[in-house]
Amino acid sequence: MKKALITGITGQDGSYLAELLLSKGYEIHGLIRRASTFNTDRIDHLYRDFHDPEARIYLHYGDLSVSGQLSDLLHDIKPDEIYHLGAQSHVRVSFDMPEYTGDVTGLGTVRLLEAIRKTDLKTRFYQASSSEMFGAAPPPQHERTPFEPQSPYAAAKVYAYYIVRNYRAAYKIFAANGILFNHESPRRGETFVTRKITRAATRIKLGLQKKLFLGNLEAKRDWGFAGDYVEAMWLILQQEKPDDYAIATGETHSVREFVQRVFAKLDLDFDKHVAIDPRYFRPTEVDVLLGDASKARKELGWEPKVGFEELIDMMIATDMEIARKEKTLLEAGYKTGNHR
Repeated sequence: MKKALITGITGQDGSYLAELLLSKGYEIHGLIRRASTFNTDRIDHLYRDFHDPEARIYLHYGDLSVSGQLSDLLHDIKPDEIYHLGAQSHVRVSFDMPEYTGDVTGLGTVRLLEAIRKTDLKTRFYQASSSEMFGAAPPPQHERTPFEPQSPYAAAKVYAYYIVRNYRAAYKIFAANGILFNHESPRRGETFVTRKITRAATRIKLGLQKKLFLGNLEAKRDWGFAGDYVEAMWLILQQEKPDDYAIATGETHSVREFVQRVFAKLDLDFDKHVAIDPRYFRPTEVDVLLGDASKARKELGWEPKVGFEELIDMMIATDMEIARKEKTLLEAGYKTGNHR
């Protein structure tokens, strides 16, 4: 049985990757941050108590800012594959917390690579690189496109990308970058724009909310389904030699188009309910991200399965169910959380 360590296992990608690896017979170890409340809801359907003889997911408290702890963890687990998904991953927040973003998103990667080097662990390492690294570079973007990062998050990811390549060359570690373009799902965090839109639209439809406040509606992104993208992560680590791959659909849509499609599907008036709030604009914007995944299609045999319309329908269906439950609770006299 192969062992995999997933940092960021409680996030969107981590939960889909855990499902995929379980289906392939892996034993999975996940790194989670200590908190006073449980934050494992995305993987609760997969988890079994470690006393259960059929348990194959084990969670470990840890922090990407503590190098010694990471070395101890790798020494104890001895994973065959490491999927490094953990990060401060919100682009807008990175402008407010640039030092923390650099520490966790950038230096967190080198701490893991150093742990591999110092323990002399024969493992395969996947780095979750981001299309945000391309920034202001003209589309379409691919593995040979020069990076022009436009945020502290993107700059930290560029550092992590190059340190992976450096450790690959210097220490012969099987270390690969997956440059993933935007990928969404019903498990996306509610502060990310696509989920913010579907969550608000379904609440507006049921009378739970009146307005949706957004930033730059003209930004264009290459949006795919997270469940498809984690398959690419796995394929990257199954290759004979480590390499770097751009993963994308090859289509781009604006935020305006995304929100208009969602509102149209729910028979809502876009102009009546959507407003612009300058606070949601980034100090430096990324206008267009459009990926060319030709290399991944040729060498990995990877293809996206879920299209743009299907992705929107999937997210609306999930958020409508959540909104209905919220309305039921409100009608029964229970208060629910605020949404903006």
